[in-house]
Amino acid sequence: MGDHQNDDVFSFFTTPNDSDFSSAAATPSTLFNPCSYSSSSSGDESHPSAPSVDDSNKRIDYMIQFLDRRLSQDGNFDAIGHENDADGSDSLPEFVGKCGGTGIFKVPIRSAIHPNRPPSLEVRPHPLRESQIGRFLRTMTSTERQLWAGAEDGGLKVWDFDGLYGSGRGLEVEDTAPYKETSEMEIGSSVVCMIGDEGSRVVWSGHRDGRIRCWKLRDDHVIEEALSWQAHRGPVLSIAISSYDGFCLCCDGLDALLGDIWSGSEGGALKVWPWEGLGKSLSLKMEQRHVAVISVERSYIDPRNQTSAYGFANTLTSDVTFLVSDHTRAKVWSASPLTFALWDARTRDLIKVFNIDGQLENRNDMSAFPDFGIDEDAKMRIATASRKEKSQSSLGFFQRSRNALMGAADAVRRAAVKGGFCDDSKRTEAIVTSADGLIWTGTANGVVMRWDGNGNCLQEFSYQSSGILCMFTFCSRLWVGYSNGTVQVLDLEGKLLGGWVAHSGPVIKMAIGGGYLFTLAYHGGIRGWNVTSPGPLDNVLRAELAGKEFLYSRIENLKILAGTWNVGEGRASTDSIVSWLGCAATGVEIVVVGLQEVEMGAGVLAMSAARETGSPLGQWWMDLIGKTFDEGSSFVRVGSRQLAGLLICVWVRHDLKPHVGDVDAAAVPCGFGRAIGNKGAVGVRLRMYDRILCFVNCHFAAHLEAVSRRNADFDHVYRTMAFSRQSSLLNSGAASASVGVSMPRGGNVRAGMLRNIFLSCSVALLAYRFWPIHWSLLLLISSIAASASVGVSMPRGGNAVNTFEARPELSEADMIVFLGDFNYRLDDITYDETRDFISQRCFDWLREKDQLHTEMEAGNVFQGMREAIIRFPPTYKFERHQAGLAGSLKPKGRYFGKLRMWISPSTVVLQRKRYDSGEKKRIPAWCDRILYRDSKSHVGADCSLDCPVVSSVSQYDACMDVTDSDHKPVRCVFSVKIARVDESVRRQELGNIINTNKKIKVMLGELSKVPETVVSTNNIILQNHDTTILRVTNKSEKHIAFFKIICEGQSIIEEDGQAHDHRARGSFGFPQWLEVSPGTGIIKPNQIAEVSVRLEDFPTVEEYVDGVAQNSWCEDARDEEVILVLVVHGRFSTQTKNHRIRVRHIPRGCTTAKKHYDDRPKTSGQINALHRSDYQQLSNTLDVVEQLKELAQSIEEEPPLSWRGLL
Repeated sequence: MGDHQNDDVFSFFTTPNDSDFSSAAATPSTLFNPCSYSSSSSGDESHPSAPSVDDSNKRIDYMIQFLDRRLSQDGNFDAIGHENDADGSDSLPEFVGKCGGTGIFKVPIRSAIHPNRPPSLEVRPHPLRESQIGRFLRTMTSTERQLWAGAEDGGLKVWDFDGLYGSGRGLEVEDTAPYKETSEMEIGSSVVCMIGDEGSRVVWSGHRDGRIRCWKLRDDHVIEEALSWQAHRGPVLSIAISSYDGFCLCCDGLDALLGDIWSGSEGGALKVWPWEGLGKSLSLKMEQRHVAVISVERSYIDPRNQTSAYGFANTLTSDVTFLVSDHTRAKVWSASPLTFALWDARTRDLIKVFNIDGQLENRNDMSAFPDFGIDEDAKMRIATASRKEKSQSSLGFFQRSRNALMGAADAVRRAAVKGGFCDDSKRTEAIVTSADGLIWTGTANGVVMRWDGNGNCLQEFSYQSSGILCMFTFCSRLWVGYSNGTVQVLDLEGKLLGGWVAHSGPVIKMAIGGGYLFTLAYHGGIRGWNVTSPGPLDNVLRAELAGKEFLYSRIENLKILAGTWNVGEGRASTDSIVSWLGCAATGVEIVVVGLQEVEMGAGVLAMSAARETGSPLGQWWMDLIGKTFDEGSSFVRVGSRQLAGLLICVWVRHDLKPHVGDVDAAAVPCGFGRAIGNKGAVGVRLRMYDRILCFVNCHFAAHLEAVSRRNADFDHVYRTMAFSRQSSLLNSGAASASVGVSMPRGGNVRAGMLRNIFLSCSVALLAYRFWPIHWSLLLLISSIAASASVGVSMPRGGNAVNTFEARPELSEADMIVFLGDFNYRLDDITYDETRDFISQRCFDWLREKDQLHTEMEAGNVFQGMREAIIRFPPTYKFERHQAGLAGSLKPKGRYFGKLRMWISPSTVVLQRKRYDSGEKKRIPAWCDRILYRDSKSHVGADCSLDCPVVSSVSQYDACMDVTDSDHKPVRCVFSVKIARVDESVRRQELGNIINTNKKIKVMLGELSKVPETVVSTNNIILQNHDTTILRVTNKSEKHIAFFKIICEGQSIIEEDGQAHDHRARGSFGFPQWLEVSPGTGIIKPNQIAEVSVRLEDFPTVEEYVDGVAQNSWCEDARDEEVILVLVVHGRFSTQTKNHRIRVRHIPRGCTTAKKHYDDRPKTSGQINALHRSDYQQLSNTLDVVEQLKELAQSIEEEPPLSWRGLL
């Protein structure tokens, strides 16, 4: 492994060189990889390869487009009015609502480099959900040189740290960094957990089918499955490698020392897989390994068999969701949501079991008889009676009843532990160990807990109310990932150093390598964050990347057609749909249609509250509209949602479908009790070119005087609309967006379920008690209960205990389009006056009476929204299927077009449609409207990465010739510009900046320094339970040193005293006869750390079959020597300074080897060698000082004979 010393990789686990114990001076490249512009690994890796022709051409195209935008903006500035957009005179003037720049109505922050988070390396940009169904990445780990990720289908993806800055051309997603993946073999079982094994250079993965698989990346960059066996009946939930090794004899005659593998599953299943079986299987040829699988499957050790004597057997029944190896104290932590178990990694004995509050778990007595307020004597009497009755095979009625109740209570307890109906916010969701030997756990309510190595809770910290899903530690920092996408950085004292929103979804896994902390989001995206973040390096990188925005950004142009129509429970003809939408669909890429009052009635309203799927009538409407756009060939339906009479549906042009995804739907009832869907809103959210577009179809409260209710309806919709994946879309093409994805841990979707079930049952009981009420009212009551249980909007991230009031989901959209029957009317005007203004087309006068504009001007509703100036007649209320005049006025002139307009020399008069002439004579009004908000924070903003979505209205009118409803359909065409990032080019530019910027090089050089350290000896001899103190001194004046001790290999000492048969081992674990404590630690400047190296007799080795010891034999008594490597690195450095210590084990009574060792001449390489008699068992530095004082005092009292002449 010596040739890897100079690799620019994150070398925390790098095996040291044989030649020396101190590495070369740190350089800036030790923190980051060199820039690589292609996925090829050939050639000199120390210099970045030239960008490909495609990448160069793209840069040129982006630069030309950027210059064109700047020139166009400068040339049109004076000609464009303040109401028009920057894209020309085709845009219609707009009315803008007030109060749009504050609070929840503020435009979300967007920029080339987000100002509130460090610059990131986009390893795998956020993939579209529809492209990942059944193969989402769900776990991640790292090795010395690669980043590994496991998917739901069992496949693996591997990224080389050397190629992270390369182009991803030709891969699944072009913007993804170059990677390798498993060949097309049907694994079929989701990867649940993974762990890297640096010693064996493999990766172990646990799968949902209960199998453990071993993976290896061959020299030809092919991922190979080296071994696979059935480990558990249930899924493998957790996996860890302990700090102690098993012993095996390989088929080639060479011994191998490899670390034990611990795996956990459901129901408390915990198994230890020693390398007696695994090592033999891995040493066989590939075609022979399947023969050894059966023996491997039976070679496990069940540590729970050893817990019966301690009384803990019945407490270890919860799912083992986490396993962590504490290398500092050679222990293994197994964690369930509510309990912890602490094991000895060497002996595999259970040390203690305690709960999340740090309290020791009761043993068999408590497990068998849960406490229901009965005293201990009663419990003992019941236990005695129970044993007698079981022996007599007869139970009394009372005892049977009590046993049934206790059994039910125990079942409820087990279900609560598994999380079925558990609302315990303190359940454990993450656990890690830190360099100082402490244990850190994260809970579902966002609390970070710090424990000592013995299971005592030291302190709790809370900086977020969202659930914690993952944690990671390196050096002096702790990273915490939350369900709301936030990442926070803490020091090892628990102090918050910084935090930022890392992803748009939950952060489910973390790994470290190549100078980056990698975060895996629930949607499958992977980002890398500088390990020094937050820090001064962030500002420099941010400024450099922002200055090169024109090299990696481009503008996409598209048109969106939005239409709204209150159909009044009727059906429309094909001609009406063509007149409304067909003639305006030319050249558009997205079509959004919102309908109101598709169907009404008590039964419909009741049923719609409990279902998300559309009704047959809603399906009929979507099919009719889809035929107008040639659905299936030209357009494809991507999402829809129906709530009673409200229906929204979205189509996109077929060639843009690969760029559209993450389609979510939502519904917010605003009717009676905010539970009935006669009024409310339905919405569809999608991602296009990595920008969020939301479309919301609304139907607000009716009647002239209900202005405040309409305002309240909008506010309720805006604040509470929560999008979720559609459980069933109405077309097979879009249905794939809603299946096959499980929620991450921490997403407590059952929160409040018991309360809602109670409410539903109560309402149902009342309905049953007073059955004579009308059946339709019964359905309405049932719908209220159903909506209380299934219609509760969960906060983003799924954490039911989240008390933090986050921004509404609509606030985070880059563009929102509101359409529908808003029901705002005209104030202070009569029916006849309105008709006269309409006939004269005096819409300016009518707009002054418009309630919606009045409320928007006051900042009461649709804050910051825009609407094109209305130049069409009011769309409500008309008599159905009635065309022609509503009075005797028949102006003369020539008929012109479908709008029934009359052209005369003096005036333009609209033929008066048949507005409501009934008894009520409702005043005509613009009830049907289309409003929007884009990324512009001010009028005239240009489209850029700071303002990624800029829109304008090119058409806004109503179809007055459609008479199928008492409302007229309205349509609006948006011209939209979307600024997108070419992540592949941006990634290459980031690598170029890191490797060429002088200022960054200087900063990285300072950050990557490794403190100078010295060790007290390089040779140790152990015999008869000896304990030696190895002292490590940090000579630096200001830098902290971090160390880790690993075992490089083991040799046999022959009669001549020389080491033979050196065996490299896996997992860097210690042999069973050697105890090293602590295995990791932190050394402050000018301080000394002491490591105890102790001989532990381990005379026998046991062979296990099906978890039970079968055979045992004496361990080889020959002299053994191991090579310990003390790996030292700085706070942020990836280079290491390594010290090698030879530790020789001499069996009791054996003196031959010791004599050879002591009699050897001391060469230059053995100057540091100390004889065994020179060691003294000193526990700490104070003992050294005290002994020196005693030695000086004794010399003063009685000097040695050789000194007396001098004194």
